[in-house]
Amino acid sequence: MKTSVDVSAHREGVEFADGVYWVGALDPNLRTFDIILTTANGTTYNSYLVRGSDGVAVIDTVKENFSDEFFARLESVADYSEIKVIVLNHLEPDHSGALPELMRRAPQAHLYISQRATSMLKALLHGEADLQYTTVKTGDSVSLGDRTLAFLHTPFLHWPDTQCTYVEEEGVLFSGDVFGCHYCDKRLYNDLVGDFRFSFDYYYAHIMRPFKKHVMDALKLIEPLHLKQIAPTHGPILRDRPRRYVTHYRELSTSALARSIGEQDRSMIIFYMSSYGNTARMAEAISEGASSIEGVRVSLYDLQGGETDPFVDLIEEADALLFGSPTINGDAVKPVWDLLSSLAVVNLKGKLGAAFGSYGWSGEAVRMIEDRMRGLKMNIPVQGQRVKLIPTDEELQDCQDFGRQIAEVLVGKPQEKGVIDFADLA
Repeated sequence: MKTSVDVSAHREGVEFADGVYWVGALDPNLRTFDIILTTANGTTYNSYLVRGSDGVAVIDTVKENFSDEFFARLESVADYSEIKVIVLNHLEPDHSGALPELMRRAPQAHLYISQRATSMLKALLHGEADLQYTTVKTGDSVSLGDRTLAFLHTPFLHWPDTQCTYVEEEGVLFSGDVFGCHYCDKRLYNDLVGDFRFSFDYYYAHIMRPFKKHVMDALKLIEPLHLKQIAPTHGPILRDRPRRYVTHYRELSTSALARSIGEQDRSMIIFYMSSYGNTARMAEAISEGASSIEGVRVSLYDLQGGETDPFVDLIEEADALLFGSPTINGDAVKPVWDLLSSLAVVNLKGKLGAAFGSYGWSGEAVRMIEDRMRGLKMNIPVQGQRVKLIPTDEELQDCQDFGRQIAEVLVGKPQEKGVIDFADLA
């Protein structure tokens, strides 16, 4: 029978593995994190303490405002004189805020950080006395006697400095932000807290999703481990069936499209909005031209037909994205901008992009969309297609050629006139 726990009742550390304690802090009233994330259930700042026969290690700290809670729990399970090692898996302020004070209270402790964390550490300390620290990578470890802390280099999850730390003897992975979520529940463990599935997936979508490639690289290091528990820096400790969360991360990071079309096929999505049907006719002609190239799967979506949020998954897995908009009051239409502005959570670097649209007077929309795509680090191989008012048969043929040319670039066919990558010129 699994025992319950209420960490809000007393500011004491909670032992969840032999000699391994949670000494973090609760923030149940937080409703927005880093401006972009809503946190209906607040969050936790998880810090951990590992006791070995040859000293104590502290893994991550807490946000500075919650230092009192952190130090109270730490003091309930260890003396500062026992602390031999401090590990920061990630240096964002919500994990490192109490570090300067901890180092003042435990000056004999040695700090371990990733190789990419050194510049961030200097910024964190704001000119305070230099700390003695060691940079670590995958394969490095530090001994606490009968406990070993092994380090895993997992950059860009979700900052360049991120890493994980694994206690080999107990099978506990201190995962940093990976496998975490903003969900505060005083019962602490995943098998005791409320239903946090939405928070877990929401966190992945907004924090980890842009770094899917790095997630997959990290999973190659994590999956072979003997995992009894996963202890992230936010949200519940995953003590019940922890490996299912690893499997879920792999599922979230694996392209569903790749399982639906041939491995060699390329996906092109054309989004458009049309006031009088002219941009729609252009979109259909572009789609027809692109579809004539073998190995290119083209999808056509009218943005007037619904919300933009469901398209984010499609965009992430597509190889080429085309946006069509009429020019109204010197601008692209709002649904196109809404869709483009929602793409901050998607890694678009290197995807092909193009713009097109009908206009009445000046036709700025196409150029504005192209500028936005360049800002998202997309490649713009062909100059955008513009048509004044109603497209003629000849102009529709030009649109077919436009779609065909982009599709040829997509499958790697050489271009007779050469293709300019306008992203390189921006």
